[in-house]
Amino acid sequence: MPRPPLTATSPAPAAGGASTDPPITSHQSTSHEGAHVSTQEFTLDDLRRILLEGAGADEGVDLDGDILDVRFEALGYESLALLETGSRIEREYGIVLDEDLLTDADTPRALIAAVNEHLAAVPRAA
Repeated sequence: MPRPPLTATSPAPAAGGASTDPPITSHQSTSHEGAHVSTQEFTLDDLRRILLEGAGADEGVDLDGDILDVRFEALGYESLALLETGSRIEREYGIVLDEDLLTDADTPRALIAAVNEHLAAVPRAA
């Protein structure tokens, strides 16, 4: 399933013509030659969405709050839910996450940092 754009805004078309370029989002940028280059970054909002899609949320857990340093266990996510979350991240972002990484990353901050390290290592299309 393609990711919806987080910020899809394009400059206004030049007078007398409409732009045919797709909107620039947080997941792509444009080089001066006009080729689109991926600039993916995994964010807390991405993690929240994937957690909710995969395992939902325990009653009384507010994923919209300040959860960066709250242990996944305290948020109601056990190892099986985190493995499912990891699988969803892998499919959506085209990376491979080690199972140990998923069990060692015990907070959203740690998981986001690990995913972004993997994303930074992925070659970008030119």
